[in-house]
Amino acid sequence: MEGIILNIESWLQKVLGLSPVLQQRVFTSFAVVLGIILLRKLFLTLLFSLSKHRPSHYYWRRNTWWLAFVLAMLLVGRIWFNFVDSLLTYIGILSAGIAIALQNPLSNIAAWLYIIIRKPFVLGDRIQLGSDAGDVIDISLFQFTINEIGNWIDGDQSSGRIIHIPNGRLGSEPLANYTMGFYYIWHEISLTLTYQSNWRKAKSIIEEIVNEKSKPLVADAERLYRQSSSKYLILYSKFTPLVYVRGRDNGILFTIRTICDPRSRRSLEQSIWEEILTAFEQHSDIQYAYQSTRLLIPQEPTAADPE
Repeated sequence: MEGIILNIESWLQKVLGLSPVLQQRVFTSFAVVLGIILLRKLFLTLLFSLSKHRPSHYYWRRNTWWLAFVLAMLLVGRIWFNFVDSLLTYIGILSAGIAIALQNPLSNIAAWLYIIIRKPFVLGDRIQLGSDAGDVIDISLFQFTINEIGNWIDGDQSSGRIIHIPNGRLGSEPLANYTMGFYYIWHEISLTLTYQSNWRKAKSIIEEIVNEKSKPLVADAERLYRQSSSKYLILYSKFTPLVYVRGRDNGILFTIRTICDPRSRRSLEQSIWEEILTAFEQHSDIQYAYQSTRLLIPQEPTAADPE
């Protein structure tokens, strides 16, 4: 066997002009690259057999390719060049290459630990991260999943889409939790009446309606506030609805501010609107204002008109 290897080395040196040292480096480099490819293939095969979560397969396939590339460059460079003689320097460069290659998976894992330990949200919470909002339905090592709300759907209702969000986005985008702590959110409803309307009567009617609709919510909100105020610095002094009045160019603007369940915002608004529309039908001195345009057409002067 040794004689065959010597004959091959002699033939390569004669035909290609490769010295024995150069031939050894070529064969060693080839073996290293082939070994890395096989190890990556074996790792992915084992991982995919244990996990059936297909979105994570994509991330592992892509990031292990970069890891294999960086590792191959470092090991082959160690074979061909002598600038990495220090073991500590070599380990440092290798660690930096691995960190760069696995930047996304490592950041996702770190964010997953943050989710598990600090609990910025839990399963069932309604959250918004950047432009994505929905109810959390799954939390895994690399990503969490939400049932989307909003987007082209009004009233924070479900769009029917499932969104998988990498955990690492928690470190770069603001997170809003609709349901943690105080649980309730504030909602506003606006309507405009003409200046000729009896605005005092209208305000009284609106206040009566929203107070009746929000009565059970106010009692529960006060209880949750007392519980959450020991953990969060939430400073609310009043939970009853308010009706603000403001003059506008086209009429008197009424703004209703009331608390509501994050998942029932649209139904509460509809219920209030139905009560207001029904009540205002009984009063002829309350009229809605709306945008209108007045067109003035100049008349042609007649012979009788003075110049």
